[in-house]
Amino acid sequence: MTVASIAGRMVAMASTWLLAVPALAAQPAPPNDSTPPPAELPAGDEPDTAAPIVAATGSRSAENAVRQAGDAFGTSIGREVSGLYSRERVRGFSPVAAGNVRIDGLYFDPIVTPSSRLVRATTIRVGPSALGSPFPAPTGIVDLGLRRPGQEAAASVLIGYNTWHTPTAEFDATLPLGSTLSVGFGAGMVLENGQNKTRDHSYEGAFIAEWKPSARFSLLPFINVRHTLIDDHGPLSVPQGNFLPPRLPRRQFFGPWWSRGGDVELNAGVITDWTISDGWLLRAGLFRSQRVIDGQFANVVRISSPDGTGNQRITGDPTLYNGATSGEVRLTSRIAEGPRLHQVHVTLRGRQTYRRFDGSGVVDLGTVNILTRAPDVPPPVLNFGPQQEDNVRQWTGGIAYEGRWAGVGELSVGVQKSDYSKRIGFPGAINGIDASPWLYNVTTAVQISDDISLYGGAVTGLEESGVAPNFASNRNEALPAIQTSQIDAGVRVNLGGGMRLVAGLFEVSKPYFNLDANGRFDVLGDVINRGVEASIAGPITPELSLVAGASLLRPRVTGDAVTRGLVGRLPVGAISERVELSADWRPDFAPGLSLDMRLSYRSPEVATVNNLVRVPTRTLIDLGGRYRFKLAGNEAVLRVQATNLFSQQGYELRGANAYTVLPGRVTQAYLTVDF
Repeated sequence: MTVASIAGRMVAMASTWLLAVPALAAQPAPPNDSTPPPAELPAGDEPDTAAPIVAATGSRSAENAVRQAGDAFGTSIGREVSGLYSRERVRGFSPVAAGNVRIDGLYFDPIVTPSSRLVRATTIRVGPSALGSPFPAPTGIVDLGLRRPGQEAAASVLIGYNTWHTPTAEFDATLPLGSTLSVGFGAGMVLENGQNKTRDHSYEGAFIAEWKPSARFSLLPFINVRHTLIDDHGPLSVPQGNFLPPRLPRRQFFGPWWSRGGDVELNAGVITDWTISDGWLLRAGLFRSQRVIDGQFANVVRISSPDGTGNQRITGDPTLYNGATSGEVRLTSRIAEGPRLHQVHVTLRGRQTYRRFDGSGVVDLGTVNILTRAPDVPPPVLNFGPQQEDNVRQWTGGIAYEGRWAGVGELSVGVQKSDYSKRIGFPGAINGIDASPWLYNVTTAVQISDDISLYGGAVTGLEESGVAPNFASNRNEALPAIQTSQIDAGVRVNLGGGMRLVAGLFEVSKPYFNLDANGRFDVLGDVINRGVEASIAGPITPELSLVAGASLLRPRVTGDAVTRGLVGRLPVGAISERVELSADWRPDFAPGLSLDMRLSYRSPEVATVNNLVRVPTRTLIDLGGRYRFKLAGNEAVLRVQATNLFSQQGYELRGANAYTVLPGRVTQAYLTVDF
């Protein structure tokens, strides 16, 4: 029996079982790991954050996303990843593009997300895992848990290499400077060589400090800077018809050598937690995220024939700038009443973003065939035009109530008022977009028994739509904010021994953006994603841990364009069936050794607006292992992993009828030592 048929049967079994399950989940599961606990605070005065508070360093050799995941909806710990969803895809949408990102539970508008020098744990909060977040979002929340400095001096070093000849080095350290102040710092280097011989050579540094003069007050400033010196741009294959392109040969760069650039990325901020008095907690965060790009190129081959013949165009940009200042102030009142806990949250969130884009210059390289080597042409002189500006200002005020009754259930209700303003265009010709909607959320969880609870909720949001892709006629243009909604419901079951089962139903509704007949990325209608999802996670035995998830999605596009036959009934990127299975086995007969496996199955992916082309079904398997040992008396782990073990051929969809090659097998090894 083939791997694909096994995965297909898993999907069928999951479908049959899930459709029989009445409704969705309850309280967030505790992490299945030995993550260091937060510093103790007076009872009832813990920081109101769903993100894990984790040590900055000194325990990197223990990072393991399978054993530390609370569910199968998406967890990353350092370099390790597990789960059904990612930062770019939750229930068919991107929570990062929607603006649903938090740092330790506080609102953050990222131009770029902080690296693992600052962030140790990233958790996708959707369905039951969103409980405990007083203001949830329709696309789910990406919660970033910072590496808070510990109270003991420690350091971690990681060095790695892979079969594509990519060296990696990372360093993290924490140093207490007294009883109230600790600092953490880190540095990293990646000289990446991609699957199509593109390069991304980057260097980064990070600093974080925690000042805690008392148990009731803390101040946490941080900064992370990443500089990319060389960034080659591989080709996007865009067929000019209803067919898939031929696959580019792997490990071959198809593009002029001069289509490279670099950028500087920055994330900085400060977080404070202040217990004003018993039962009153003030949390505040102010963040800055920005990116300056020097030399961005779009390498696009518009393929006119299935044999790979087409026209290659390189589009270069002048210096691009994108920056955002964001933050949140939240006051929480807590009242304990025997087995009942009442919390009232009052929040104010804000953001101010500025983008400078457009002014592109185009070079036509003429007719090419992507199965041969790209023509060697000298670097041109690009004629840049005027640039557009994009200014966004948004304030959101809200109030929420959370009530928890031990052994009975919980209720969360919130209302927000948002004031949104966007100004976009060329200087002297600015267009305005304004919105001021009321938003609400209501969720409830009912404890049926000690091990079973039911959950249901509804939430609305005002979200960003990202920017137009680089192969659209309005490339890099920021899209307007949209109103979205979500309802979900389900069940959570404690299976005993640390195993947890979650299953539920959901419906998410949003406007549908994609390419129109003129190649402009714009609203084409509305999309409704209805689906069923399930998660099972935890230790099956003391030696074997499992994280498994399945999603059955039934998306639909509605609107005038669909009625007129201009747009298909399925959105681009729709995948009806997904299964993710990760396992970690520590055989008791080989102390220090563990073996791990990840299986990812997905059904065909809709590739074109008219629904006539699909990326075929694929099943990928990763296989790896760890060996823990002592190195000069220090904890160490040697990690070896092969991704896409059987080197399956295929495509990665980058947008409507735009493709890159699915990476082949790559084996990586790295050594981590904690001091």
